[in-house]
Amino acid sequence: MRFNLSSTALSSRLLTLSRVINSKNSLPILDCFLFEVHDGQLTITASDSENVMRGTLNLENCEGEGDFAVNNHTILDAVKELPEQPLTLDVNLDEMKIYVTYQNGSYNFPILGADEYPKAQSVSENATTITLQAEMLSDSLTRSLFATAQDELRPVMNGVYFDLKEDALAVVASDGHRLVRNKIFSIKSDTPASFVLPKKPASLLKNVLAKDGGDVIIRFDERSAEISFAEGNLSCRLIEGKYPNYNSVIPQDNPNQVTIDRKTLIGALRRVLPFASDSSQQIRFHVSAGLMELNAEDIDFATSAKESVICGYGGNPMSIGFKGSSMLDILNNIESDDVIIQLADPSRAGVIVPDKQPENEDILMLIMPMLLSD
Repeated sequence: MRFNLSSTALSSRLLTLSRVINSKNSLPILDCFLFEVHDGQLTITASDSENVMRGTLNLENCEGEGDFAVNNHTILDAVKELPEQPLTLDVNLDEMKIYVTYQNGSYNFPILGADEYPKAQSVSENATTITLQAEMLSDSLTRSLFATAQDELRPVMNGVYFDLKEDALAVVASDGHRLVRNKIFSIKSDTPASFVLPKKPASLLKNVLAKDGGDVIIRFDERSAEISFAEGNLSCRLIEGKYPNYNSVIPQDNPNQVTIDRKTLIGALRRVLPFASDSSQQIRFHVSAGLMELNAEDIDFATSAKESVICGYGGNPMSIGFKGSSMLDILNNIESDDVIIQLADPSRAGVIVPDKQPENEDILMLIMPMLLSD
């Protein structure tokens, strides 16, 4: 079997897929990529047994067909340093060897049989299907992933929750201290359905969809999901369990609204945060007419800092404490120039929304307050 393809196309696809493979695997075959050559196409698969990702490449010239597995480090090391040029891959299934020829040289190394490679579990026939734009899904995952938890007792909090209802699809993440809810109004269903996507496949999708156009088709049942996109597909096991009622923690009546330049607030936070206590990272936000003052203090090391930022605010003066690093994460994951911080009182969560919402979407982020010691 012999086929030709571009060195950069192969290297780029292998680098993307290599993120699936764990550094330590229970099965030695999972250290490998599976190569399948059929009908003038090369399909490359990477797996960690729970997540299976495939990518396809069209072959310019192809003689013969077949399947084989090759160690991921060996093939990556062989192609990643090569400049753009055509590669010829000769596969001898009798010798179980592959010969890679390029402009000024060649490599050869052993391959393994494809029979041992685990097959991905397919979703059931009555699976729910969602179709959405790749860019929209990538943006939603980028906004949400930072707020996922690392909670052994409540594993559902460790993933991104997709909640499909009659009015919209909500993409939600929360670690109990902060929450992200991204509503997409162009996707709705008369039959409610939901699933929790684990952090690893969510991160893999975010990276691959950022440069991928077109639509994404998600098919899911109670146990697993199949996600198809322009350059391949991903099958993964879902986190089982009931996600908490996220809407119940979002305060509905927030009379105090602060409008502020997002980048200005990020800059001020970065300057005062080093002077806050390492353990709590508490920042006191004091808002009054047209002004927000940020205060940080570490009593143990006798350090403190404060900075004032101009804002739009016409309510009563108010002080509230927030964790500085969590506030920074939220502000860094909103794209708009200005943000609106909605506050009720110092004991209730602050809601942060962009000044201008994207078309057909509603982005909301929430941060729990910290008790101020006056």
